Amino acid sequence: MDRVEFINALNQIEKEKGIDKEVIFEAIETSLVSACKKNFGTSQNIKVVINRETGDVACYAQKEVVEEVEDKMLQISLEDARNINPYFIIGDIIDIEVTPKNFGRISAQTAKQVVVQKFREAEREILYNQYITKEKDIMTGIVQRRERKNVIVQLGKIDAILTPNEQIPFEEYNFMDRIKVYVLEVKQSTKGPQIYVSRTHPELVKRLFEQEVPEVYDGTVEIKSIAREAGSRTKIAVYTKDKNVDALGACVGQNGYRVNVIVNELHGEKIDVINWSEDPKEFIAAALSPSKVVAVSINEQEQSAKIVVPDHQLSLAIGKEGQNARLSAKLTGWRIDIKSETQAKETNFLEYDEIHMNLVENKQENETESEQERMLRLCQEAFADLEEPEEKQEIEEISEEIENNISEQFDEMIE
Repeated sequence: MDRVEFINALNQIEKEKGIDKEVIFEAIETSLVSACKKNFGTSQNIKVVINRETGDVACYAQKEVVEEVEDKMLQISLEDARNINPYFIIGDIIDIEVTPKNFGRISAQTAKQVVVQKFREAEREILYNQYITKEKDIMTGIVQRRERKNVIVQLGKIDAILTPNEQIPFEEYNFMDRIKVYVLEVKQSTKGPQIYVSRTHPELVKRLFEQEVPEVYDGTVEIKSIAREAGSRTKIAVYTKDKNVDALGACVGQNGYRVNVIVNELHGEKIDVINWSEDPKEFIAAALSPSKVVAVSINEQEQSAKIVVPDHQLSLAIGKEGQNARLSAKLTGWRIDIKSETQAKETNFLEYDEIHMNLVENKQENETESEQERMLRLCQEAFADLEEPEEKQEIEEISEEIENNISEQFDEMIE
């Protein structure tokens, strides 16, 4: 290979591998220095220089100018130095060309090994720099295989590791499945970058909302806090300063489209979106959704809250195995104690007047009448004004049917 072909080859490597040509030149120079010292047994300070334009290679022995020479390999007398250049003074470093006529087969092999190693290191560095920017972000990967209990997920040019602790319980990972993962950590190792990802991290849900909801991505809607039990349920509190934007509606989407996309990505994990409030009482009451709250009493010093809910909604407020109360506590950062109205009155949990006052306010300000409830109320009002038995019987049947429908919907909500 002549020098022109050599330069062209380096240009091609730079283009294909994405490695800076200067890095390649430096790697070759380092490899040639190593080959000289190993195969020619020299203890001199060797410097190899490659002309970046022509590809010419020159090998120099670097010597220091001194008055009396003690080591001929490392030093040169002032007299000999001035024979080369009359302007040299003591302390200068002179480059004396000592380019071997033939490095030989062993020298070439040594140089090749060092260059290949430098190429690998440069490629690893490029990959590391590429993926370190993805740390604490979300990526789409393709499931490749299982290694013991770990799942290997391909992220572009690198395989990431999904450890058992970061896998959603009972979620199946089949070959070639496309899944979204949260990049926990990117490490540099001798074998290249190692990437650890998660499917259980709460930030995964946040990043999914950023992808699906433009208002969250541009900062119009802010995600204040997230509480998650991966694979089962997530509660997320949202807030906006823009009075013209409904934070809750933006995240849920029309007919629940936006939130359903995220639910499907998490394979059916339930997601409760609530409005965040500066008022702890309002925030805690909202966090216990879908249960309605009668009264809230807080102790700021202990960061605890006492909650009273309707008798028929106590199990709904606590949730299956205490999940709803547990997630609400995580979401708000308050320790929560929940009682029903009857329990609160019997144990003096809260003063009865306070419960009654909150109950009235709750009905006046927070409760909204559904269409079926409105129809039931109108039927009952009409029934009270009727005199004919036949008409009363007809209205009573309609009223009973509507009431049964409401009861069935409530039972489904409890389940």
